[in-house]
Amino acid sequence: MSGLQDLVALIRADTPLIVIETPDEPRVVELFRQSLMHVWRALFRWSITEGLRRIDMDREDEADVAPDAGATLQAIYKSDQRSVFLLLDFAPYLKYAGTQRQVRDILQRRNCLPHVLVLVGNKVELPEDLEAHAVRYRPHLPNGDAMLKLVKEEAASYAREHGGKRVEVDAEAVKQIVRNLRGLSETDARRITRHLIFRDGVLNANDLPELAKLKFELINRSGHLHYEFDPVKLDHVIGAKRVKRWVELRRSAFVDGNAPPGLDPPKGLLLLGVQGCGKSMLAKAIAAGFGVPLLRLDFGALYNKFHGETEKNLRDALASAEQLSPCVLWIDEVEKGLASSNGEDGGVSRRVLGTFLTWLAERKSPVFLVATANQVHDLPAELLRKGRFDEIFFVDLPSAASRADLFALHLQRRNVDAEGFDLPALAATSDGFSGAEIEQVIVAALYAAHAANQPLSEFQLRSELKSTRPLSVLMSEQVEALREWAGPRTVPAD
Repeated sequence: MSGLQDLVALIRADTPLIVIETPDEPRVVELFRQSLMHVWRALFRWSITEGLRRIDMDREDEADVAPDAGATLQAIYKSDQRSVFLLLDFAPYLKYAGTQRQVRDILQRRNCLPHVLVLVGNKVELPEDLEAHAVRYRPHLPNGDAMLKLVKEEAASYAREHGGKRVEVDAEAVKQIVRNLRGLSETDARRITRHLIFRDGVLNANDLPELAKLKFELINRSGHLHYEFDPVKLDHVIGAKRVKRWVELRRSAFVDGNAPPGLDPPKGLLLLGVQGCGKSMLAKAIAAGFGVPLLRLDFGALYNKFHGETEKNLRDALASAEQLSPCVLWIDEVEKGLASSNGEDGGVSRRVLGTFLTWLAERKSPVFLVATANQVHDLPAELLRKGRFDEIFFVDLPSAASRADLFALHLQRRNVDAEGFDLPALAATSDGFSGAEIEQVIVAALYAAHAANQPLSEFQLRSELKSTRPLSVLMSEQVEALREWAGPRTVPAD
């Protein structure tokens, strides 16, 4: 059923108390006005500034009752016509015993008609005995057609305010803008659309990063998500050929919802691997490959000393991610937040794991999860079983060819001509080095060259390589154990 049909059903059932938590009051009023086309009731709106006034049938009468909460409830109780009463920001008055008694008399229909009371506010907290009578209704957010209509209305508004000058529109970009506006209220979506249009009179692909940023700032009120403003392009990642191919094959299914018949859209990847081999960069690149925003969830920031707060923080963060969909949600070093604790933390980790697994199984929004991990043995078995992730890729130490490419990439980023170096020889000398370690070798050699007031030489690079002990040597047992475990259990990323 649509949101309007749900609302009509509640009114027809003479539901005594409906609670709607939303900052978008105008849309709620419009929804109830539309509901009168299907079920006849008189419609009233109350606020402390305006009092009680009738607003149905495109009318808005003058208030005939003082804005006092007690007088308003008395008028509702004595009303001789079945009506719907929208009470805006009324919840604070319910802390008084007399007001609660008046409301209960109306809800229990003690010598009064079966009216419908509707409490509307950004956050509505009810006394326990009133909560038992309440039905909490959540208005459906505008769909794609409504968002497209909204964009056209704002484009027309721009033309009126600029002497008939039309907005320059990229049709494909508008489709993506409309898709990314979903999950917002009409008021918020209209405000963002006006910002995008009125800043330059153009709607094109250049507006997408700004839209994602504005939407993130609007929704992420909890502060548990971090927006990654500079995702890495997929073709800038050295190696990882299988991951790149995997993403390309599923891009349309995830972004446009064009999954082949009988298949679900892709849901997520787990990237295991040796530290410093590019898992984090690959997570960023996957978002760029899909062409959607990248959000990072820091499990460490979720934990709270009060019982139940950590799980609530996780639920709020995941709900925010769903509102920001389509997007990629990146959880770095996931084992640190979900590792088995054997009850040492009072069971918090187990409860967090349960909340997370439930979301993995039940989410419907296009949120693609990328989790990275270094210590696979610390991960709970429930997370690794088939079905949690679409695929588990292992990011190993780079091959000789990849190491040569890494040298060329990091040299060019620092304005050093890579053609003056024997890259295959450097790659052979750096066997066992990760990408991060190769980058630091180049940085150290550049400092040495600067101190000697000389251009960077291959000799300096070789000297730094020989004086560096990579992680594969320092922690050879752990690295080899991880590679042996991953061999038969995961898919190589490259």
